[in-house]
Amino acid sequence: MAAFVAKQMLGSKMNAVKGLGGNDSEDGDTKDKDDEAERERLEAIKEAEDRRKEKHRKMEAERENMRQDIRDKYNIKKKEEAPEAETQKEPDNPLMRKKKTPEELAKEAEEADQDELTKLKNTLETQVNEWKSQIESKCIVQ
Repeated sequence: MAAFVAKQMLGSKMNAVKGLGGNDSEDGDTKDKDDEAERERLEAIKEAEDRRKEKHRKMEAERENMRQDIRDKYNIKKKEEAPEAETQKEPDNPLMRKKKTPEELAKEAEEADQDELTKLKNTLETQVNEWKSQIESKCIVQ
C-alpha cells in the first residue's frame, strides 16, 4: 500500500524527468501506456469490489438461513421492521444528531429563560389582546 502511494506521489515527477530527455515520440507512447495502465487499474479495482460485494451477499444469505432455522426450531416469529417513528429517534451519539437551526436554538433559549409565571403572563396577555380585538371588531366607533 505504501509503495502504491509513493508511486502515485512520485509518478508525475518521474514522468517529468523522463520528458527532459527531449524524445517526444516516447512521450506519446508513455501517455498511451499510462492511460492503458490506469484503465486496467480501475478495472481491477471494480472487479475486486464486485467480488467483495458478492462474498458479503453470500455470507448474509447464509446467516439469514441460520437465523431462519433457529426461528423454526424455537417457534420464534421474525421481527418486523421498526416503524419510521422509531428510526427517526435521536441517536445516542451527540455527534450524529440533526443540527438545529438558529431559529430553533433561539426559541429553546427563550423558553428556558421563561419561568412558569412569565409563561402564564404571556398567555394571559395574548388572550386579553384577542378579546380586545374581538370587541373592537364588533363595536363601531362613530
